Amino acid sequence: MAKQVTEVKSSEKNTAVSQTIIVDGTNMIAGRLCSHVAKLLIKGNRVSIVNSENIMISGDRKTIIEEYRKFLEIASINNPKFGPFHPRRPDTMISRMVRGMLPKNKPSGKTALKRLRAYLGVPNELRSKKTTQFDDAKIRRPSPYYTTLGELGKMVGWHE
Repeated sequence: MAKQVTEVKSSEKNTAVSQTIIVDGTNMIAGRLCSHVAKLLIKGNRVSIVNSENIMISGDRKTIIEEYRKFLEIASINNPKFGPFHPRRPDTMISRMVRGMLPKNKPSGKTALKRLRAYLGVPNELRSKKTTQFDDAKIRRPSPYYTTLGELGKMVGWHE
């Protein structure tokens, strides 16, 4: 009898319908946005992040840029072509942040990461669709208190 109950529960998990959720990253804090996106991906949804160059990082602009430049200095001892490779584009930065919040070495985390898409601006096929924003991820202070991922990317070597 107990065996039948567990089989029903496992089949209910597999029948979850995956939705495509489009998240607008304009004026949203990066860490809070990534945690919401990671939860949606683990649940089985497809998530597309648009306007990733407008996502904000809170803190002093100079310190953020200095810390990221120090992060970029990390390289292989043998040969830099072996990695690690550091993102400079805002869409790849946000994908990397979401990857840090997923169990990337487990099969569930690998498949969840494949369901993530990040875009600079809004692509033509997503323009007519409804976008969502998370209320607790929106910035609460004026925008000069934050640095956008686009500004950070330009400061560390991203060329549009």
